[in-house]
Amino acid sequence: MISAIVLSQNNELSIEKTLQNLTWCDERIVIDDFSTDNTVSIAKKYATVYTHRLHNDFAAQRNFGLEKAKNPWVLFVDSDEIVPPALAKEIQKSIEIDCAGFYLKRQDYLFDRKLLHGETSRVRLLRLAKKDKGIWTRPIHEIWEIKGVIGTLENPFDHFPHPDVAQFIEDINRYSTINAQFFYSQHIRVLWWHILAYPAAKFFVNYIWRLGFLDGTPGAIMALGMSMHSFLTRAKLWLLWHKHE
Repeated sequence: MISAIVLSQNNELSIEKTLQNLTWCDERIVIDDFSTDNTVSIAKKYATVYTHRLHNDFAAQRNFGLEKAKNPWVLFVDSDEIVPPALAKEIQKSIEIDCAGFYLKRQDYLFDRKLLHGETSRVRLLRLAKKDKGIWTRPIHEIWEIKGVIGTLENPFDHFPHPDVAQFIEDINRYSTINAQFFYSQHIRVLWWHILAYPAAKFFVNYIWRLGFLDGTPGAIMALGMSMHSFLTRAKLWLLWHKHE
């Protein structure tokens, strides 16, 4: 009854473990953005693989996966995430409940350290839903707009992003570019002081207010990274408006 969908691009180091923990699903689908490493050959051992260009639109990529899914329930898992056995069992029981979908909690790790504080500790993502109840919108930080009653599962899935600081910075740069382009397409403007104030406020909230400092050095790196994402998004958005005025 469940189709698991995984988006991938050059994830040869993580995707096998992700797919191994989805063997309980009735169908596994990988939507690959033209990987140049061994991602596809690894994925084919566990899943049906479709090659589809991302074009910086994660919502469209997920909707493409929805079209390919054969089962009434769909679970979206990223290639750096793992569904533990406890969550798998909870999912299998929960789909018998009269709900359109479920929010899943996420446990983040950074450099092998579990993050218990900051904004990542509060993440709830709508990743499990009936196929015909909605579509994905927004090119980045995408949202699955589901119609109907939505529940929340108790057991979290594990998230292992950014294997090193260089990859973390590269991801921040890429995602902030897509985010700025989306804001620009929505005619959202930014003032010069937003470029400074928003990142500073975000760091304070994550590192001080939400106790990110208790996660040690990884907590500091995560808070700085999220602040940098806020800065780059607004700086790039300001440059887009400045370029076209």
